[in-house]
Amino acid sequence: MSNLTTVSVNVGGIDLVFETGKIGKQANGCVFARYAGSVVIATVCCGEAPSEPIDYVPVSVEYNEKYYAAGKIPGGFLKRESKPKDKEILVSRLIDRPMRPLFDKAFGREIQIVPTVVSSDMTHTPDVVAINAASCAVTISDIPFYGPIAAVRVAKIGDEFVVNPTFQQIPQSSLDIVVAGTHDGITMVEGGAHEVSEDDMLNAIATAQPVIREICEAQTKMRELCGKEKLPLMEIKEEDLSWLEPVKEYAYPLEKEASFVKGKMNRGMHSVRSTAMSRRSSHPSLPRMRQGKARLTRCSMTWNTTSSEHPFSTTESEQTEERSLKSDRLHVKSEFSRAHTVQLSLHVVKHSPLLSQHSEQ
Repeated sequence: MSNLTTVSVNVGGIDLVFETGKIGKQANGCVFARYAGSVVIATVCCGEAPSEPIDYVPVSVEYNEKYYAAGKIPGGFLKRESKPKDKEILVSRLIDRPMRPLFDKAFGREIQIVPTVVSSDMTHTPDVVAINAASCAVTISDIPFYGPIAAVRVAKIGDEFVVNPTFQQIPQSSLDIVVAGTHDGITMVEGGAHEVSEDDMLNAIATAQPVIREICEAQTKMRELCGKEKLPLMEIKEEDLSWLEPVKEYAYPLEKEASFVKGKMNRGMHSVRSTAMSRRSSHPSLPRMRQGKARLTRCSMTWNTTSSEHPFSTTESEQTEERSLKSDRLHVKSEFSRAHTVQLSLHVVKHSPLLSQHSEQ
């Protein structure tokens, strides 16, 4: 017998119901959310602990709207649902954006959140239900999460702000935004409007905030009733970054100086000149350059090779050795080409019937 746990909260005159304990028992967390005729199942799973800590949160969200949720079957040549639609990708981002900062980097495990729309009455939008269901699934799971979060859609129809408007009401509205946040404040606002005033935007957010707080309290209550014990976090050791200090001491003054050089050409000349001076300072044994012996260009540094005071020139013995090696390479290459040409000519004469007859005559 399943231990079904149910918590509900009134949102916009309709009960938003969270259920768990009946399906999705193998997942780390699973919530069956119902808002009027729109039903979403949200599951969350995590992988095994990594061998070493990572410095980011490996979270992936995959929101699915199945055709069978509206009683439809894909028609035409393709009878199956293929890649995610644009709407599904955008809703996945709506879910990811307010939740990702609330995961602890020290957890380190891969996290997958999959909300799936299994029923739609074509009246109430399921995307907001999916955001709340995903947050509730993570909240009651054993994954460390500094939530919960909640979201509502707010629309301005006439002079009235409506929470979670229907599909038929949204085209009539002058403001349509999705507001997400925690019990303490707002963390995300996304949507559009027809040039509404700043006061209307602030009033819409103020309308959403108390509703968000109530939904968060319902998720917290559900965690108290059936929440799992959280998994331990990984121990992150502080890395020794002392090797960065010499790099900072060298690079920061150059960056600060180059940041205030006006003009793209001037910045390029400045960087080349700085490089030349740094090489000169790091190699004090090199002869000092004279005026006019070096020519700075936009992309490179061209030195006067005829000058005896080339700043990076080698000794006379090294130059003689290099010239002899180059001459030997050219000699070997020419001998190989000559031998290959003679061999190819003999092969052509041997296998050509016309040339053979001519040679016999």
